[in-house]
Amino acid sequence: MVGEVEESKKLGMGSGFNKKRAEGRDYGRPKELKLKARRLNPVNTISYVQILGTGLDTQDTSPSVFLFFDKQRFIFNAGEGLQRFCTEHKIKLSKIDHVFLSRVCSETAGGLPGLLLTLAGTGEEGMSVNVWGPSDFKYLVDAMKSFIPNAAMVHTRCFGQSPRSEKVNDLINLVNDEVVKISAILLQPELKDEFAIKSSDISVLYICELPEIRGKFDLEKARALGLKPGPKYRELQEGRSVKSDFKDIMVHPDDVLGPSVPGPIVILVDCPTQSHFQELLSARSLDSYYADVSNEKHSVVNCVIHLSPLVVVNSSDYQNWMSRFGDAEHIIAGHQMKNIEIPILQSSARVAARLNYLCPQFFPAPSFWSRQQTNCSNEGTDLKLSKTVFAESLLKFHLRPYAQLGLDKSGVPTKVGPVEIINNLISEIPEIPDAAKQVSRLWEEDDDAGEGITSTESDKNITEEPWLNQNTLPRCLENITREDVEVVLLGTGSSQPSKYRNVSSIFINLFSKGSLLLDCGEGTLGQLKRRYGIEGADNAVKSLKCIWISHIHADHHTGLARILALRRDLLKGLPHEPLIVIGPRQLKRFLDAYERLEDLGMQFLDCRHTTEASLASFESNNNKVESALFSKGSQMQSLWKRGVSMLDGNVSDTIIKNLKNVIGEAGLENVISFPVVHCHQAFGVVLKGVDRVDGDGRIIPGWKIVYSGDTRPCPELVEASQGATVLIHEATFEDALVEEAIARNHSTTEEAIEVGNSAGAYRTILTHFSQRYPKIPVFDQSYMHKTCIAFDMMSINFADLHVLPRVLPYLKLLFKDEMTVDESDDVEDAVTVAA
Repeated sequence: MVGEVEESKKLGMGSGFNKKRAEGRDYGRPKELKLKARRLNPVNTISYVQILGTGLDTQDTSPSVFLFFDKQRFIFNAGEGLQRFCTEHKIKLSKIDHVFLSRVCSETAGGLPGLLLTLAGTGEEGMSVNVWGPSDFKYLVDAMKSFIPNAAMVHTRCFGQSPRSEKVNDLINLVNDEVVKISAILLQPELKDEFAIKSSDISVLYICELPEIRGKFDLEKARALGLKPGPKYRELQEGRSVKSDFKDIMVHPDDVLGPSVPGPIVILVDCPTQSHFQELLSARSLDSYYADVSNEKHSVVNCVIHLSPLVVVNSSDYQNWMSRFGDAEHIIAGHQMKNIEIPILQSSARVAARLNYLCPQFFPAPSFWSRQQTNCSNEGTDLKLSKTVFAESLLKFHLRPYAQLGLDKSGVPTKVGPVEIINNLISEIPEIPDAAKQVSRLWEEDDDAGEGITSTESDKNITEEPWLNQNTLPRCLENITREDVEVVLLGTGSSQPSKYRNVSSIFINLFSKGSLLLDCGEGTLGQLKRRYGIEGADNAVKSLKCIWISHIHADHHTGLARILALRRDLLKGLPHEPLIVIGPRQLKRFLDAYERLEDLGMQFLDCRHTTEASLASFESNNNKVESALFSKGSQMQSLWKRGVSMLDGNVSDTIIKNLKNVIGEAGLENVISFPVVHCHQAFGVVLKGVDRVDGDGRIIPGWKIVYSGDTRPCPELVEASQGATVLIHEATFEDALVEEAIARNHSTTEEAIEVGNSAGAYRTILTHFSQRYPKIPVFDQSYMHKTCIAFDMMSINFADLHVLPRVLPYLKLLFKDEMTVDESDDVEDAVTVAA
């Protein structure tokens, strides 16, 4: 560590960094893991299926279904937000052996990278897991190796045919052990152009069958039939007939065993379109499970979980098909409007409501509480079957013990509204109502007015420093309106999602001129929907001009495919250009793998081609000149020890021209990437607004937003941040943990603020906090005069920037008893792997 600090000082960085991590050599050897063998006992096991409603309130992903056994766990679908949901509700993921995908697309698999990262960090040796899905998606999991260092633990199990081969509806046996048999039926719709079929077009029906448990052995009957104790008892228990020891008769199992306990059967159906439904009707493999088919080997289905959308479920043909399962319980898990009334992430919603009460200007009410709710509990659904329920988060259907067979709603969360939350807040912190009034007055005061808050109960907890009124408004903010720029912090945590903070994502709202995303961690779409509502989020996605990704770590980009897939669907049939994604070159491999599954409608541009040097080269039409970014003698050369490839004149030039066009439409002068010190190919970004002209014809310089990505303090960041209107800087660790910050190539709070001060940034917003700080990070308020702490859903309009630091003391009051370190298991599992 001492040598690394000295090396950094030679480079002019001054505060140390982890050289191996910066060079991408810190992963070590991958673990060669094998699936763990577990002793299974079908007789004494407890089993149930449960709805893990990762997308029920925001309708952005397919719900997950959890099949639980004492010593085995199965997950069906891993949409975005799965691990965050499980953290919220204390559902342990460590015993998951199998993940099944009903379709291989971003809606069902968006949470798979995060789930695998969590499993990789479980225990000293990690965990091994099978991932099952239709067609060949092994290349997608292989592409994850660039950001999941323990990807060797993942065993891909691709079944069925490729999309272009002859399709079949036969039953495919996948798992068959002592406690469960899992089979699959592929549903591939008929398309006019067979070559247009992609893996994401194939859906799966899964059948889960628990074995029959034979009745209790009756010793008295065995003795009466002339059997003596011994091996024949076991043979009878295993279902084989034996000859009596003392009588000339054959003894059959039914002669000595009590009534058998039938094995419950659960079917999961994902039928996304009417075309898939036609395939479902023609699947002869299901005949033995229908109650209306005369068959001696008829299997009684106890529960059918429908992942199909309501537009399919509502059809009379589909409901007639449902009725063929007799008395089976039907759980409708497709998206429906009634679920948006109950936030799945209740801890996060509670914090959002408290923040909104204190400062609605920076914390608008969450979408599910801000709009008027209509009575849409059934959303026009007219289901005729009596045994039909709509899925709710944590709804269970018990399978074992047989006496408990059936639905269990006891774990379903109750609806908690903002009124109850605020009443609890006022009871907990009586001075909060007065503090909220003081916050509202900040917008009423002139810049030079105010000597702190008036003498009230709040005086005991809040002290405003005199320097809070000494900031001069920069010229770029003159005549700024509320329809110019807003920065929305969608995710402000690091490593992995937690109850209170999602992973990195920043939405730059340019209103009528469009929008941008800076980083796009898992759950970004869900956060957009919580902020703007379902329709508002759709509009935000359609308005995107480009998405910029800082580096390859999973907490910064695994929400990307879901955003791109939604934009593709929203703009289908409308004239539009592919969305430009700017990111490190390793990201392209992952996106290319995804595009083999479904079209993402994007163009990729390497961050290196958007550096100041590369853009200058493009402008001068000298596309063969190598970028000077890592030229000989530069400070950053020793981090990667390699040059930058020349611009590809056939591809990059075209995309750069497209980029200049779209950002020009957004009112931006440029989007410029610059290298930072974190991992191999890590970048920060500068967004520069165009100059404006005031009423007197004077030039008003354009605003400047700088985002650090993940980094140690470095000269490149300070230089790029010169005169920034807003610097958004990671502050993963508190000041006392500087050695850990150096080891992980992150920054402390004080270091981040110092970068802003050195660059003369008008405002510094701190984000990317370690999840060890559950609600608010540890910080020293004495040097926060131009700074504010970011929270999820915080919306900072440029018209309000002058007020921003003055709100911080009140936020500290809101969390006065919660500035502590969270050492829970929820946080520890995957921090080291994913940081």
